[in-house]
Amino acid sequence: MKAKIIDGKAIAATIREEIRQDVARMREAHGRVPGLATVLVGARKDSETYVRMKKKACAEAGIESFGHELPGDISQEDLLAVVKGLNADPAVHGILVQLPLPDHIDDEAILAAISLEKDVDGFHPLNIGRLSMKRRDPLFVPCTPKGCIELLDRSGIEISGRNAVVLGRSNIVGLPVAMLLLHRNATLTVCHSRTADLPAMVRQADILVAAVGRPEMVRGDWIKPGAAVIDVGVNAVDDADDPRGYRLVGDVAFDEAREVAGAITPVPGGVGPMTIAMLLRNTTDAAARALDRG
Repeated sequence: MKAKIIDGKAIAATIREEIRQDVARMREAHGRVPGLATVLVGARKDSETYVRMKKKACAEAGIESFGHELPGDISQEDLLAVVKGLNADPAVHGILVQLPLPDHIDDEAILAAISLEKDVDGFHPLNIGRLSMKRRDPLFVPCTPKGCIELLDRSGIEISGRNAVVLGRSNIVGLPVAMLLLHRNATLTVCHSRTADLPAMVRQADILVAAVGRPEMVRGDWIKPGAAVIDVGVNAVDDADDPRGYRLVGDVAFDEAREVAGAITPVPGGVGPMTIAMLLRNTTDAAARALDRG
C-alpha cells in the first residue's frame, strides 16, 4: 500500500484561512492589523520572487506589508539604520531580512539587530538560543522547521517517543527542526556528510526530516516501512521532457520512498507552502503580543 501524501499546499491553505480570520477579528476589535516589513538587498531573481510571494500572501490574509528594496552596495551601517527604523515603527510587527545578503555585509550582525519581538523569521541569536534549551520557549521558531512540525501534527503523526532522524545540520532547517523534535520528546539522531553508514542510520527513523540539499539522495530502501517522511529539499534537475528544461525534486527519491513509507510530503507542494504560512502565523502572533502590551 502506497504512503499517504501529506498535502502541504492544502494544510497551508487551511492555516492561511485561520490567520485571515484572526486578522479580521483583530481589525474589528482594535482597528489594527499585523504589519510585515521585508528588506531586500540587491537584485537576486530568487530573492525577488520569494519577497513577491510573501507580499501576495500578506495581502490575501489582510496583513499589511512594507517593502524595502535596497541597493546591493548599501553599507552595513546604512542597512542597520533601516532595521533600527523598522524596530521603532509601531505599524511593523515583523521584520524579515531576505537572505542571503551581499558578501560585504555581516548576516549575523543584521539578524541580531532585529528586535526580538519582531524576529518573525526566528533567527535572532536569543530565539535560537532559547530553542536549544530545555524549558526556554523562544518568542518565534524559524518558519520552515515550524512548518515541518505542523505538517506532522496536522497529519495525526505522533512525535513523542518516536525515533526521529534529521538529515542535515544547517542553521536554517536541520538544527532548529532537530531541537523542535527533541522538545516534543522524540529520540533524536542528526545525520550529516560525516555520518558512517548513513542508510542504516536513516532506516531507524519513524520520522525522517530530509534537509540536505542533494537531489533524491535518500533511496527507497533507506526508509523504514511505515515511516513518516518530511522532505525539505527543493532541487532542480535537468529534464528535457519538461518545457522549462528542468523539474523540481526533493532530497528523497519520492517514487521509491512512497512504496515503503507510511506518509510522505511531495516536492513541490509539501514543506514549501508551509514556510510562508508560518511566516504569516508568526507575524500575526507578534501583532497580538504588541496589542496585549498596549
